[in-house]
Amino acid sequence: MSYNSTFLGLLSGLALSVASCSSSANKNGGPVGADTTSLPPVETGSPNSDYKPAFAGQTRIGAVKTSTPYEVTVLNKELKNPWGITCLPDGRFLITEKGGTMRIVAKDGKISEAITGLPKVDARGQGGLLGLTIDPDFANNRMVYWVFSEPKAGGNLTAVGKGKLAADEKTIEQAQVIYEATPVHDGTLHYGGRILFDKTGNLIVSTGERSDLETRPQAQDLKSGLGKILRITKDGKPAPGNPFEGKEDARPEIYSYGHRNVQGLAFHPTTGDLWETEFGPRGGDEVNRILPGKNYGWPIITYGIEYSGKKIGDSIQQKEGLEQPIYYYDPVISPSGITFYSSDVIPEWKDNLFISALSGVHIARLVIQDNKVVGEERLLADQAQRFRAITEGPDGALYAVTDSGWLFRVGKKAGE
Repeated sequence: MSYNSTFLGLLSGLALSVASCSSSANKNGGPVGADTTSLPPVETGSPNSDYKPAFAGQTRIGAVKTSTPYEVTVLNKELKNPWGITCLPDGRFLITEKGGTMRIVAKDGKISEAITGLPKVDARGQGGLLGLTIDPDFANNRMVYWVFSEPKAGGNLTAVGKGKLAADEKTIEQAQVIYEATPVHDGTLHYGGRILFDKTGNLIVSTGERSDLETRPQAQDLKSGLGKILRITKDGKPAPGNPFEGKEDARPEIYSYGHRNVQGLAFHPTTGDLWETEFGPRGGDEVNRILPGKNYGWPIITYGIEYSGKKIGDSIQQKEGLEQPIYYYDPVISPSGITFYSSDVIPEWKDNLFISALSGVHIARLVIQDNKVVGEERLLADQAQRFRAITEGPDGALYAVTDSGWLFRVGKKAGE
């Protein structure tokens, strides 16, 4: 589902100047973006439940506003259901399209022809060609890795593929499937779908628990690939040093478990910690700091309820041995792709987490200190777009794609 606004009639290259906000709000002398004392929370809607947070600041934190003047540019409006975006070494962007192709978009917004040669995807519902990343040595080997919903006998599953971007950039050569998150399920929801490299050169991959009541418990099953964050090698094997390595009752590729549908993965640029965002049901979207071997609770604990309004399970939010989210949303924003900001171009954004929100139709900025959220801002809410994925470019700007096929650039205003 796409959202449109009066902005649809503007040219794709139009830059919108965003007024700067006063920096005098911070009374404590710290970074401008860290003050939460003077502004109410950005969320004003009623929650879906009467659940209480486990600690102060776990939800509805005070708002912050960016003081640095920045501008928003629409670089392209021709993408077809883009899902994943990553930077190429030359500053261009490689983007997946849900239907099963990739595109390259130049810094000026010029779009390539569809890149073909990938395995067939099941693009029904939430399926299709999903997240992607490139090899750390891409400049030499041109290898690309991606996640997709793979059709199988009896249904489909979340799979990981890899292949070489041809020299003419028209096809993926030698494409192969390196990992399948079994069991197969006949459904069209909750594939997870993000992928990135860790500092050891292994792949971090997210899977969903496939949504249905019969598959939901598999998020807790260590013999299932559903509802997990996985750590695998470039060949799809369990990466050495994983928390369940050598244990007979668990898959050795599992890194963490108890997840509902993880569509955001990113490493903190300073601490190196892995963070994720995942969809809650009706309420209960989560932001988590991922530790190896930990159980993140779904569906035993949750801050959400069923879409019907019924309680989930025993209707509990805390239980010993199950991790609490760093932050949660009720009502939901439907968090998809995420990125941490690492550049010095906009200093107040340094180490902030940016979340592409689908139903929330904005980009959320979370200010994080000592693994706690201390401030929140909503960017581009006036665009009425379902933001699907976001990344930081080499120029210190943020680049985001939307379900309706737009590519945005959000960067420091020229001359400032």
